[in-house]
Amino acid sequence: MITQVNEWEKRYQAGTTGWDRGETSNNLNYWLDKGLLKPCRILVPGCGNGYEVLTLAEKGFEVVAIDIAPSAISNLKQALKDNHLTADVVQADFFEWMPSKPFDAIFEQTSLCALAPNLWEKYAARLYRWLNPHGKLYAAFMQTGQDGGPPFHCEISDMNEQFPKSRWRWSDEYITPQKEPGKTERLFVLESQ
Repeated sequence: MITQVNEWEKRYQAGTTGWDRGETSNNLNYWLDKGLLKPCRILVPGCGNGYEVLTLAEKGFEVVAIDIAPSAISNLKQALKDNHLTADVVQADFFEWMPSKPFDAIFEQTSLCALAPNLWEKYAARLYRWLNPHGKLYAAFMQTGQDGGPPFHCEISDMNEQFPKSRWRWSDEYITPQKEPGKTERLFVLESQ
């Protein structure tokens, strides 16, 4: 865990956080605006500075946010305090962490694509384990069209292998406007079976 903490913490300390949009993602806003995601117990893994955590807390969700980088957690805690909002914020490696109880939903936007592909199966298994039966994974699968990463290209055929239909019921694809040139995200809601 120490290596991973150091790697991501160095990025926050150096300000090399190109994934940080500085605002809540269009993907989360889309699901909220369309009524596809309603207040519930929700996990935001790899929460970073936590703009989505703030939005969810403001809208009445019971939010648990986890990140490995101490600076990200500190920034999020301060933002929650400044905005008079509450969330359970955890600094931990999600490969070692276990929640006290399962979730109704998980918002997965930037964690999977930040992980090397050899860790995807292990990560997908943890997401499945953390959800209530018929819990929903709100997933944005990064499409970079490039080798290497992070972010790593999350080809949908690979995602079908990591999130098989024996465990997950896939929705149709959702499309949201993208602000970052060269990167797109393919959005799906996966319900645990």
